[in-house]
Amino acid sequence: MRYLVKWIYAVVVCFSLTGNAYSQNKTPDPPNIILIMADDLGWGDVGFNGNIFIQTPELDKMARNGLVFNRFYAASAVCSPTRGSFVTGRHPERYGITHANTGHMKEEEFTLAELVKKQGYTTGHFGKWHLGTLTVTEKDANRGGPRGAAHYSPPWENGFDVSFSTESKVPTWDPMITPEPEAQDIGNRVPGEHFGTYYWTGEDEKVTDNVTGDDSRIIMDRVIPFIDQAAETSQPFLSVIWFHTPHLPVVAGPAYRSLYADFSEDKQHYYGSITAMDEQIGRLRNFLRKKGLAENTIILFCSDNGPEGPEQINRTQGSAGPFRGRKRSLYEGGIRVPALIEWPAKIEAGKKTNLPVSTSDIFPTLLGILGIDNQNGVKPLDGANVFPLIQENKQTRASTIAFRFQNQQAIMDNQFKLYSADNGENFALFDLLNDPSESTDVALDNPQKTAELSQELENWLISCEESNQGMDYQ
Repeated sequence: MRYLVKWIYAVVVCFSLTGNAYSQNKTPDPPNIILIMADDLGWGDVGFNGNIFIQTPELDKMARNGLVFNRFYAASAVCSPTRGSFVTGRHPERYGITHANTGHMKEEEFTLAELVKKQGYTTGHFGKWHLGTLTVTEKDANRGGPRGAAHYSPPWENGFDVSFSTESKVPTWDPMITPEPEAQDIGNRVPGEHFGTYYWTGEDEKVTDNVTGDDSRIIMDRVIPFIDQAAETSQPFLSVIWFHTPHLPVVAGPAYRSLYADFSEDKQHYYGSITAMDEQIGRLRNFLRKKGLAENTIILFCSDNGPEGPEQINRTQGSAGPFRGRKRSLYEGGIRVPALIEWPAKIEAGKKTNLPVSTSDIFPTLLGILGIDNQNGVKPLDGANVFPLIQENKQTRASTIAFRFQNQQAIMDNQFKLYSADNGENFALFDLLNDPSESTDVALDNPQKTAELSQELENWLISCEESNQGMDYQ
């Protein structure tokens, strides 16, 4: 049934595009697309945002060769909802992925992978999926197996030709083996035994070879052949790479720990795992150059939310930079994340922008680049095509960015952010341009702006509830 629904919807979408911007303005030489996301990486955990301790030389090179986003936002304060926004352009409040291990990618939703496949792309997902379970036959990860059959929604049923994916977290070193409790977040697992989460490449196809050592390297070992095959057949590709690093359990290999010998053991592991991931990003960029693909390949890098907390307790060594809050918070530290984009053919090197951009913008922006007109309004998107703004070096956008997570609500424009911690009973207003640390509530000084953003937030929440009731699919 899932395949039938997807096929009917794809036909509708493709028919709606006939004769519009897609057929007239499609990029003659479509770019390759690589979307990289770290897991729980804080805004202040990278060199290009000013960290002087964690070594991220490859990301720093990307920053010098591309565009750094100073104000890039995850759609949510935890991982699964942000991932949903990444591939649909829609806030996960619309389709029930409101927290980690909650909901799944519904068959009626149309993903970026499904859409670009219609334009001739080959598609691959590598790393953490967290948008549904990957098996209904055996216990796996948090919800996999018969107990979670209702949430079975793997990458290969959401438009990905090639998958090397886990349902949820794994240790950042020896990902199939439960580490010692000091790594944190091992639950009731027994150190030394299997972690209970597998890599899967298809239905009932789990991977048991080449799964030891650094997890980021294990992932990249699958990405490189996928891209190589696409290059050999001259086929454009979409590669979604969602690293587990530096999500707990955090473990770094000896060589990476030795880079930080002067720091505490917890910092050695946290910092080392990030450097190991950075090394694999460099490996990818070197491969693209070697194959002659770098010039016309878009690489977007970001994190899925702010750093785990509380701050600097055991292995939760991440930094939110100067911002208030951490993971699970809709204050800036929980949702403003490190991000950059590299596309030598189209984006001038060495630039930074203060344009507010969200993970929900990725989908419509890529549609715009490919000349596809926002699915012709088939269903509401929460993101916007920001590429024209980037090209024109604009620092403001026309649309607001709204958030909801548990009891928290927030909405922001180019300057102000309205925030509530109690489901809208009380609001604070922050001037992000003059007070990025959100230390002073200026709601009383700006009643008109407070009322304006409050009304827009209310309208957005109503729209999300209508989506949740299935009205978008009728």
